[in-house]
Amino acid sequence: MNISDTKATLSFSDGSTPIDMPIYKGTVGPDVIDIRKLYAQTGKFTYDPGFMSTAACNSSITYIDGDKGELLYRGYPIEQLAVNCDFLETCYLLLNGELPNKEENLKFSDTVTKHTMVHEQMQFFFRGFRRDAHPMSVLVGTVGALASFYHDSLDINDPHHREVSAIRLIAKMPTLVAMSYKYSIGQPFVYPRNDLSYSANFMRMMFGNPCEEYVVNEVLVRALDRILILHADHEQNASTSTVRLAGSSGANPFACIAAGIACLWGPAHGGANEAALNMLKEIGTVENIPAFIEKVKDKNSGVKLMGFGHRVYKNFDPRAKLMRETCYEVLEELGLQDDPLFKLAMALEKIALEDDYFVSRKLYPNVDFYSGIVQSALGIPVSLFTGIFAMARTIGWIAQWNEMISDPEQKIGRPRQLFVGSPTRDVKPIDKR
Repeated sequence: MNISDTKATLSFSDGSTPIDMPIYKGTVGPDVIDIRKLYAQTGKFTYDPGFMSTAACNSSITYIDGDKGELLYRGYPIEQLAVNCDFLETCYLLLNGELPNKEENLKFSDTVTKHTMVHEQMQFFFRGFRRDAHPMSVLVGTVGALASFYHDSLDINDPHHREVSAIRLIAKMPTLVAMSYKYSIGQPFVYPRNDLSYSANFMRMMFGNPCEEYVVNEVLVRALDRILILHADHEQNASTSTVRLAGSSGANPFACIAAGIACLWGPAHGGANEAALNMLKEIGTVENIPAFIEKVKDKNSGVKLMGFGHRVYKNFDPRAKLMRETCYEVLEELGLQDDPLFKLAMALEKIALEDDYFVSRKLYPNVDFYSGIVQSALGIPVSLFTGIFAMARTIGWIAQWNEMISDPEQKIGRPRQLFVGSPTRDVKPIDKR
């Protein structure tokens, strides 16, 4: 972060003294105006609901350029990482700032693999939930409960403790997600195996059972790995900001990640791919698409096209093209090209890419549209989609949390407000109210 020679001057129409504020330049992206002394100098706050124009931290992890459709992890384009790296290499990059060499990769993968088991007592936590409990509810509880078992890595000021906690969270999330699925369908938990890759291990814990040996399908494993890479981090989104805000109080990392999971659970954040698949089911058949499109175009209908367009990416979602390739690979591998739901999805995609209404508004299919289809093809139930998202995003959360703890400028989060309630008044006796 470099200070600019240029300063921003804030002037007032009431004749108050203007004030100069420093401007900082990042590596790429917009400059920021330092308003930290604004209140002390003027007695005024800024007003920015949703923090859409406010930089709450400086970070060197992830950069998004929404206009260019660009997503960088530590400077590397997502397109290159998704093609040339696996998920654990991406985890190493986000945590440490550089891609691992061969030796570093082997050591990191081995360390993560050997931490995938959870404490046997965790089974009793699951028994406390109803069978039909939402997986995100289960994950909030069980991830938060990890702090009860790992007292030896809770000193947030110790870099080694933070590293151990990071490894434990990355390693144990797939196990907990798979356990929440197995519990919901009444099947026995499947223990992780150290001879399988991260994604293959998860697939086996999800779909294996004691009656037969699970056969790993590399096409499906690669598809899951790509989903994880594409969702690993996404700058200062709502759940990441939640993790940082919780962490700013000094809360332990397991509690912070549980807070992130709770935020991700919200349908406006983590539920987009679930919403996209539910939309396809509501449309029903290819024949119903024209009528549905007309409703979408009618502003008064309240019908929305889910899985298209993006709040940040104004032209296209760079992750969508990669997920589209994976989608077609999976459908071909499983022979699902003629499945009614998937035929419907592809027909809707074609219309949205050709219809002027959607093209002119840049409502292109986003990553959620395709990832929902892929996960459904893999056999993952819709209720678990957000759990997979949480599994992927855990590395981003923990990397951002770790960066925040190491930042000497970081303070406990304390947003301000514009108070519009009643001014000071006196309490009347109850018989005079």
